[in-house]
Amino acid sequence: MAVGTRAAIRYAKAILDLANSKGVAEAVDTDMKSIALTISTNQELNTFIQNPTMSVEIKEKVVLEVFANINGVTKGLFHLLFENKRFEILEAIATEYVKLFGENNGIEIAKVTTAFPMDAALEAQILAKVSTLSDKKISIEKHIDPSIIGGFILRIGDKQYNASVANRLQVLKKELSN
Repeated sequence: MAVGTRAAIRYAKAILDLANSKGVAEAVDTDMKSIALTISTNQELNTFIQNPTMSVEIKEKVVLEVFANINGVTKGLFHLLFENKRFEILEAIATEYVKLFGENNGIEIAKVTTAFPMDAALEAQILAKVSTLSDKKISIEKHIDPSIIGGFILRIGDKQYNASVANRLQVLKKELSN
């Protein structure tokens, strides 16, 4: 496990404890989902946060502007990262927080990878299928990967179901080569 990851877990646990004590853990969870998604999908913001030559003062100012409508506890995290010069692990902290919040509230995360964005009907279908596989509440984490061509890949915990076109083509290729 990388040092940044261990630090992110410690920050996430501390923020979750603080959010729970103030009764705002769910609001902070919403913030953290937004932060993780925004940083992972916005390459420009990610590069800016990772840039070691950019001052932490500017980084704090920018993240406070980008995420203006967040809870005070989340703003406190930004200030803590400013003081400790650790903005590069913000996305990892957000991801860990969401995972910890889910574990504490009996929510299991189902990662669904599709070749294109899911519509509401497909998401409802997948949610219905996933709920038969787990007795916990399910939260869907969506990923888009055009290389799977079509279909989907579903991952819950350590179980994975690969119904992608790319996987079917790979299986067919193996069968034909034998």
